[in-house]
Amino acid sequence: MNGKERIARRIAREIKDGFYVNLGIGLPTMIAAYVPAGINVVFQSENGMLGVGPPPMGESADPDLLNAGKQPVTELAGCSFFGSEQSFAMIRGGHMDMSVLGAMQVDEQGDLANWTIPGKMVKGMGGAMDLVAGARRVVVAMEHQTKDGTPKILKMCTLPLTGKQVVHDIVTELCWIRVTEEGLVLTEVAEGFDVAAVQARTEAKLIVSPDLKPML
Repeated sequence: MNGKERIARRIAREIKDGFYVNLGIGLPTMIAAYVPAGINVVFQSENGMLGVGPPPMGESADPDLLNAGKQPVTELAGCSFFGSEQSFAMIRGGHMDMSVLGAMQVDEQGDLANWTIPGKMVKGMGGAMDLVAGARRVVVAMEHQTKDGTPKILKMCTLPLTGKQVVHDIVTELCWIRVTEEGLVLTEVAEGFDVAAVQARTEAKLIVSPDLKPML
């Protein structure tokens, strides 16, 4: 199991029966493939789709059926399609139980930076600002460090913010971190790592939960 798969599998276990969930582009879209049996969840895509299914198998992809990240998806029974204005009314109206997004930086206040990359042109922040403001729970799914080993969990974000104090949980290939008023609480650590290894890869100070357990 690679790091991204570990993240997706672990977050999928947080999804409760009856939830409405928005999955951001990239890594979060993998979560749809790992929802436990018996859990009825409705995935929403901000480009106007409710009832998003897992990625298609083999050559069965429909080139006209795409999520917000332009990746091919499938339809679940009862799936519906609508315009962007209805999609964002759902998001802004607080109807998403959970939003899972990628990030470039998260800090110990729960601030999130995920919409612009230094030195690259971007067309805009997409729906991220609406999602972090409208969802009841915001979970960040990301690799713990950049490719050059720079920490992504910081004392303070240095990139333009998507939202202030909006993140509830941070999930990486190394651990699960809960954002609290006291700071970042390390609640789970992946197999093969320990608290010292996670802290060494994290700029922000981590508070070790008294109930620390393995991330399965």
